[in-house]
Amino acid sequence: MPDLRSACPAAAERVPVRSGDATFPKAMDNVTVRQGESATLRCTVDDRVTRVAWLNRSTILYAGNDKWSIDNRVVILSNTKTQYSIKIHNVDVYDEGPYTCSVQTDNHPKTSRVHLIVQVPPQIVNISSDITVNEGSSVTLMCLAFGRPEPTVTWRHLSGKGQGFVSEDEYLEITGITREQSGEYECSAVNDVAVPDVRKVKVTVNYPPYISNAKNTGASVGQKGILQCEASAVPVAEFQWFKEDTRLANGLDGVRIESKGRLSTLTFFNVSEKDYGNYTCVATNKLGNTNASIILYGTSKGRSKSSFVSATGAAFGVKGAAHTSFHHPASCHLPLLISHKKPEIWKLQSCFQRAWESQSPGLFCLWNVVAGSEVGGCSQLPARPGSGKGTGAVGWGIPKASMISGQQ
Repeated sequence: MPDLRSACPAAAERVPVRSGDATFPKAMDNVTVRQGESATLRCTVDDRVTRVAWLNRSTILYAGNDKWSIDNRVVILSNTKTQYSIKIHNVDVYDEGPYTCSVQTDNHPKTSRVHLIVQVPPQIVNISSDITVNEGSSVTLMCLAFGRPEPTVTWRHLSGKGQGFVSEDEYLEITGITREQSGEYECSAVNDVAVPDVRKVKVTVNYPPYISNAKNTGASVGQKGILQCEASAVPVAEFQWFKEDTRLANGLDGVRIESKGRLSTLTFFNVSEKDYGNYTCVATNKLGNTNASIILYGTSKGRSKSSFVSATGAAFGVKGAAHTSFHHPASCHLPLLISHKKPEIWKLQSCFQRAWESQSPGLFCLWNVVAGSEVGGCSQLPARPGSGKGTGAVGWGIPKASMISGQQ
């Protein structure tokens, strides 16, 4: 506690008493202490004083050396010819108020008053509990604080991007809350008496699943193949895997399904030709569900996974390139059959020829993705004048019965 004697420079000096002296007795200026500390109240007197007393409002605390107060925290410090002082230990807020030093002289009684100010550190006395709401709901968070002086209450959202200022009020209202507004909200109560009082509220925002990562994957026959499906959702989504309309079961038909948190994997330990095709990942929680199609396609060892036929609707392109010339087989005109909704493996008995269109010109090649060999070479597709697109009728000869995979 600061030395309060400096607030009363004349506390140790003898003050002469004169008739009509308005400065006698002299008490301290206002005394300010923090809650829990001790407060000393001093009154400068003179040897002509015959009686002295300290009062809190109209209640006598001490009269001379006699204690009238039943409060054990109040004690007398000095009662001399020059000073009459008391001390209040462990000051609380209800001790705040006016205190009066009353003296009796030969002439008439006189008084002097001092005001005790009690500072209270900020304290959050009531705050909202952790809350879970659905996305789009309205949320009101409450943070009530007490202190002297009255503390300032501030709300902040503790997001992954750092502390973001939200509002300076006891109540924080969020209308149409989004998933990005989930997380911890920090309430701070500040009044410069002591360190701020800080409390946190966790806001959980439920939202339906959305699949953020579902990539087509290639695997060779006899090798391991893994399809992955990643979904963001609150609560965490449950996963199911389907091939066509058949739900897959973990451990059956040589597949294993593992789901942990946001990620679900479908593992084929020994890929066969019948495993190639379209699979559907379904992610579900109590707010809804979503799905994504993922293709397991055939690859050959050492070949880029981009070297396969890509088909959408009635158009197809061939990814990958080679530096061999394209040979147009004139004797074969078997059309390529393309499924719009269910990409699958097509078996070509001989060869095919089909008109097609690409978004850009360039060298296109067809590969036998099972055998790992080039089928009929490559085709240089020219640009169509004025359009930036390429178009033409091209064909590949198929040296033997083979499998070529398609992707939607």
